[in-house]
Amino acid sequence: MKKILITGGAGFIGSFLCERLLAEGNEVICLDNFFTGRKTNINHLRDNPRFDLIRHDVVEPILLEVDQIYNMACPASPVHYQHNPVKTVKTNVMGALNMLGLAKRVGARILQASTSEVYGDPQVHPQTEGYVGHVNPIGPRSCYDEGKRVAETLMMDYHRQNGVDIKIIRIFNTYGPRMLADDGRVVSNFIVAALKNEPLTVYSDGSQTRAFCYVDDLVEGIVRMMNSENFIGPVNLGRPGEMTVMDLARMVLELTGSKSKITHLPARQDDPLQRDPDISLAKEKLGWQPTTPVRDGIGRTIAFFEKLLSESR
Repeated sequence: MKKILITGGAGFIGSFLCERLLAEGNEVICLDNFFTGRKTNINHLRDNPRFDLIRHDVVEPILLEVDQIYNMACPASPVHYQHNPVKTVKTNVMGALNMLGLAKRVGARILQASTSEVYGDPQVHPQTEGYVGHVNPIGPRSCYDEGKRVAETLMMDYHRQNGVDIKIIRIFNTYGPRMLADDGRVVSNFIVAALKNEPLTVYSDGSQTRAFCYVDDLVEGIVRMMNSENFIGPVNLGRPGEMTVMDLARMVLELTGSKSKITHLPARQDDPLQRDPDISLAKEKLGWQPTTPVRDGIGRTIAFFEKLLSESR
């Protein structure tokens, strides 16, 4: 049994991680400021004697005794991270610094949740971990993209300078239950609009591609990475096999039986045209690859939002 800290533990991915690590018999401390995290995501865990919830912002230091730290704290959707871009940078940079300081002090292993956004609008396809990216450091998305790049830098420098035991993962588009209905990501946007029979908004012509990974598959990869030896990363965690945004829209309309129409708006600045992970390294080092077909995962996500919307009426 380990004592494990999960920052952003009440969020979409973090809450599934809390469940998984509790099921394995660990003590879990969930730390969240509830900007995008929700108590409803972890309420069913509150009675577990091995689960603790702390309302705290990673921008501020905290003193705890733990064996492992999963640093997941940061809004991941453009709507939320662009709401307060300065705070987003601070969450990524100061949050990483505070968690690295904690890891150094108590000798904990720390995993940094980075992102495929570090590759920017990639000129290499699919993206490998060796690709350093094609990024805009002054654009509207840079608070998130550059914040995560600096967090990776801090992880590597603490490792090289102070011997901190680190892991770095780069998460590609992830979806599933507990996404926020208003988070602005394409899967939740399309599903909520379709269930309300409202237009599905596609930016540009919808030919831009994404690779969609179901949350259960991602959590498996995250846990395997944390518990791997002699490998610090970074490593891509995502589902290879890109699909266009238009194809996703059509799939959602088919699976929901919606009467919604598809409407188009101009392309958004710095929105990547292609995104597809090369996960050769994850297969080799972690024995990991996603197993959930996109149609199955989208179906489960639709069921979640159907229940959520019916309860809110």
